Amino acid sequence: MSFTTLISAAKLAGHLDDPHWIVFDCRHDLVDTETGRRAYLQSHIPGARFVHLDEDLSGPRTGTNGRHPLPDPARFCARLATLSMNHDKQAVAYDASGGCYAARLWWVLRWLGHERAAVLDGGWDAWLKAGLRVTAQLPAVTPGSFNGIADDKTVDASFILSTLEQPRIRLIDARSPDRFRGENETLDPVGGHIPGALNRFFRLNLDADGCFKPAAVLRQEFSELLGSRPPAQVVHQCGSGVTACHNLLAMEIAGLAGSKLYPGSWSEWCSDPRRPVAR
Repeated sequence: MSFTTLISAAKLAGHLDDPHWIVFDCRHDLVDTETGRRAYLQSHIPGARFVHLDEDLSGPRTGTNGRHPLPDPARFCARLATLSMNHDKQAVAYDASGGCYAARLWWVLRWLGHERAAVLDGGWDAWLKAGLRVTAQLPAVTPGSFNGIADDKTVDASFILSTLEQPRIRLIDARSPDRFRGENETLDPVGGHIPGALNRFFRLNLDADGCFKPAAVLRQEFSELLGSRPPAQVVHQCGSGVTACHNLLAMEIAGLAGSKLYPGSWSEWCSDPRRPVAR
């Protein structure tokens, strides 16, 4: 059985010694970017490999392509291969931030054609709460073989700009409501949002325990937000293309597959003063 959206801690625990499974620790902090690596070295799920948002899940920044541009596909695949990734493996990603960084890895794998990828529901907290094994021991790594071809799952700033006057797409912004309004902006030099965007804070996808809401609930909530617009006409963005993947995962869980990502998101959009801003 393949897992393509979520997996429970109990189910993952039963596959830790399965050579056809691989676990990735995606813990991160946008302010202190070494937080995740330190946490991993102190304690992690047995066998988990650490991947860094800036070093592994993102490409080089130019100052105009956002804070977390997508990684180069060939480089990313080569990196995962050094961590023992193969095409036949079930990949599982986890973090300690509600799944937002793990969802980035999930989405990048899907972007490159690897469907057998899932996010640990509830993440590191759920694992600890269940009393499951943890370790500080680094896993033995044997190089694998992994290649991928980027699919048509993204749009760029030019596409977004061309649709501002036409209701061709529904743009969903995953940032917190205050940042969406242009308040308390501490990550990007300009506050506000892309004109016409709707706000769906990614944490609304989670219940009180930090797990994803049931599929039926997510489907109802996204349907209320989107109306009759099909997923194929939906584009997700956030500050830098990371938490937007959380909304993409939530829609996938809800059975609303087919929407796209604007990777540059607000951090790319606001780098050009000629682009309009709403507040």
